[in-house]
Amino acid sequence: MYRQAKTGKLLIEILPNKCDFCGCCVGICPEDAIELKEAEIYIIDERCTNCSKCIWSCPIEVIKFNKEGVLSKSLA
Repeated sequence: MYRQAKTGKLLIEILPNKCDFCGCCVGICPEDAIELKEAEIYIIDERCTNCSKCIWSCPIEVIKFNKEGVLSKSLA
């Protein structure tokens, strides 16, 4: 499942069948761009600013940049 963030500069991949729904990414997202509903996790594209906090907070590494995604220093 690929979601394009509103800036259009980054694609984020969530592996939902690997996610244990711990909520770490939901709690750390400064834009409230990640929702967990009924054992499904997804990114609200319009809110995502590519800050990458969700990626670094995931304890089991199920949120990743895809192959075309590039994290620039300005986004970190």
